[in-house]
This record gives sequence, C-alpha cells and structure tokens, in this order.
Amino acid sequence: MAEYLNVGKIVNTQGIKGEVRVISKTDFADERYQKGNVLTLFQDGKAPKELTIKTHRKHKNFDILSFEDHPWINDVEIYRDGILKIAKDELEELEGNNFYYHQIIGLSVVDETGHEYGKISEILSPGANDVWVVKPNEKGQKDILLPYIESVVLNVDLETKSILVDIPEGLID
Repeated sequence: MAEYLNVGKIVNTQGIKGEVRVISKTDFADERYQKGNVLTLFQDGKAPKELTIKTHRKHKNFDILSFEDHPWINDVEIYRDGILKIAKDELEELEGNNFYYHQIIGLSVVDETGHEYGKISEILSPGANDVWVVKPNEKGQKDILLPYIESVVLNVDLETKSILVDIPEGLID
C-alpha cells in the first residue's frame, strides 16, 4: 500500500456551495490545493476516497476548498473530521536547504567533534524560523530546542541520517 502524508484536516463546512474549512499541516498549501490536484480523504471506518480540488482560497487561518462533483453543503458535510493526505511518491523534490518534516524527524544531531546530542523528535513553527526539537540520548535531560538557522544547522545529510550542528554557548543548560 502507498504511504501517505497528512496535508490537512477538514474541520467544518463553509457556506452552502460545497466548500470545506481545512486546518492545513503543510508548508505548501498553494501547491497542494491547486485546481485539479487529487488528495485522498481518510475517515475512520471508511475506505480512502480520492477528491479532486475545484477551488482553493484562504480565509482567516483556514484553507477553504471545494471538490469536483460536490456542488452543495450536503455533498461535503459527511467529510467533516476527515484527514486529507497526499501519496508520498507524489511529493516533489525540494531545492536548496528545504526539507519535508518527515525527512528531518528521526535524524541524529551531531557536532563537529562527533558528539551525538540525540534525535529530532518534532518540528515547531513559532515564528521567524522553525525550531527542531532534539530528544536527548541520555535519560533525564531536557529536550534541546534547535533554531533552524544557518549558523546552527551546518549540514543535513539525508543519506547518513544525520544533522551537523554548531550549538551556541548557552543553548543547552
């Protein structure tokens, strides 16, 4: 079976013309929700269903979508709480120092001396730059919050599954 990645969650309907409100889990909303793109809807106890995007617009913190052949609210009400996903093999290669979250989570964090701090457990997006949360190898240590900036993250090597870092003084207690 194909592997899928979460793009967003349908949280409600919007108006009566078959639109849904989506809380997105993607940094590429404009690309993911282009007219004609196909997303797969996953709902508990139901077979996955492919939906073709008809329209996309932003409204407050939501992405508002409509789907081909779903002109009315009654057609989409049943999709509430469904998760929209994209097949992993449909992802495009990212250029430069851009990565998908699933590529970063689980990588080892090491410095130039070879000291391993731990593995990336999650990625936070609080503002200007992402923060990578490092789960330490040693029990009892606090998570390390690593800002994703050039001076700290020196290199990401997906083949060796490691991230070379320069930890500034004071970042770790």
